[in-house]
Amino acid sequence: MKRFVAMFRALDGTTGTNAKVAALTAYFRDAEPRDAAWAVYFLTGQRLKRLVTTRELREWTAEHAGLPLWLVEESYEHVGDLAETMTLLTPEPESRDVELPPLHALVERVVRPLGGLDDDARREAVTAQWAALPETARFLFNKLITGALRVGVSKRLVTRALAELAGVEPGLVAHRLMGQWQPTAENFCALVAGEGADGPAPATPYPFFLASPLDDPPSALGEPGDWRAEWKWDGIRAQLIRRAGEHFLWSRGEELLNGRFPEIESAAEALPNGTVLDGEIMAWDDRADRPLPFSVLQTRIGRKKPGPKTLARAPCTLLVFDLLEHGGEDLRARPLSERRALMRELIEPLGSGIRSPDDVVFDDWNALPELRASSRERGVEGLMLKRAESPYRVGRTRGDWWKWKIEPYTFDGVLLYAQPGHGRRSNLFTDYTFAVHGPDGLVPVAKAYSGLNQKEIDELDRWIRQHTKERFGPVRSVEPVQVFELAFEGIARSSRHKSGLALRFPRIHRWRRDLDIAGADRLEDLERLLPA
Repeated sequence: MKRFVAMFRALDGTTGTNAKVAALTAYFRDAEPRDAAWAVYFLTGQRLKRLVTTRELREWTAEHAGLPLWLVEESYEHVGDLAETMTLLTPEPESRDVELPPLHALVERVVRPLGGLDDDARREAVTAQWAALPETARFLFNKLITGALRVGVSKRLVTRALAELAGVEPGLVAHRLMGQWQPTAENFCALVAGEGADGPAPATPYPFFLASPLDDPPSALGEPGDWRAEWKWDGIRAQLIRRAGEHFLWSRGEELLNGRFPEIESAAEALPNGTVLDGEIMAWDDRADRPLPFSVLQTRIGRKKPGPKTLARAPCTLLVFDLLEHGGEDLRARPLSERRALMRELIEPLGSGIRSPDDVVFDDWNALPELRASSRERGVEGLMLKRAESPYRVGRTRGDWWKWKIEPYTFDGVLLYAQPGHGRRSNLFTDYTFAVHGPDGLVPVAKAYSGLNQKEIDELDRWIRQHTKERFGPVRSVEPVQVFELAFEGIARSSRHKSGLALRFPRIHRWRRDLDIAGADRLEDLERLLPA
């Protein structure tokens, strides 16, 4: 734990990427493998199941610190981060000479067992750590029992540090980390092993290659003959693995989807062993041979075992656009054109559960704008442009794959509510709720928390504090006078929202200082955008 605390301080004290990687590498080199494994687990964004409620923690903080509960609540609202609030309010240990437990011991003997304890024993276990741990260690303990540990590093930086320690390419470490990686000493040692180590388990997917947004005209990419175009599908990015007589369906978020899409898994039984496909899970209308709206696919996402009615109402398929492994051979270094040719041979005899979409044919760059303009009619998000000879890389490596999306929908909405953000923004109002004019007044239609620069955030934060009408816990109701243009990707009917509408990926496009509230849009303006 002592090394983990020192690493956290080093990471928290710098914004330099190289300095962060150096701090991570030094920690992983010196830490005991059992500790390092848990550090990898938390630093890559994994979290333990919440074992204590925030209500319990606030009450225990008041009791332990000898403070009234209302003061703890007010402090939490001001600070915005519960772990930090508890750290600030709980007193320091009487002795400064504290022997910190190993990280793995704290997690495995204190944190994880909390879920099996009764209320009193759980309170005793938590407050005992508050009484024993000095400030930074106490803060990290609080982070572990309240949720994710955000320390200003990305999974990419952790991967880079581990790769430097192992003396291998970051892509190899990224592959070893894929899937349901567990924090054990053996798994950590395998992470930092050299090139000759055993490969990942059969269920392990490859790291996904992600496209970058295309901001310049396609003609800036060079000769059109060097590129191929595909439709930008609006579904769930996924890899389908067939190895050792089993199949595994992974989302880009590394969630195992087995059981949720039986029509895809049934078709996967016909794939030869040693096959990995990359594609997009889509809700699909076989009769019209076109995608169904994303809102239809959403009805399948949360169902681990969909019934016959759900399967009939929202049939799904895997649209495959790349072949990453064939006959057990890793094809990622081969050119895209070669991978695609092998892919088509493999996919052709399969049923409707797995299919390969047609290419978008074009002779020169001038043909693409018109095709892109037809995207909404086709139920897609735009075009993908891929270099024909490109390998399959790791992460968002720029240069070979580009996404050229259609312009988003926009509307002008009125700011109604605001609440503090999280992490470094926990002391600023950065989460906003926007409304449009309805038959009986303003109706909330979207929440957004991105799109403003720091200067605008600071200015709006000051305005919100000066024009608050009511408070509902951390949420503030403000005078409805500020108008913003919001962008979003899609719209659907929704019985869960007061407006009857659900917007996809809403974000602030600009602050409409030129409009007053009368110039904001109306509910019927949004309803006209609903797909037929």
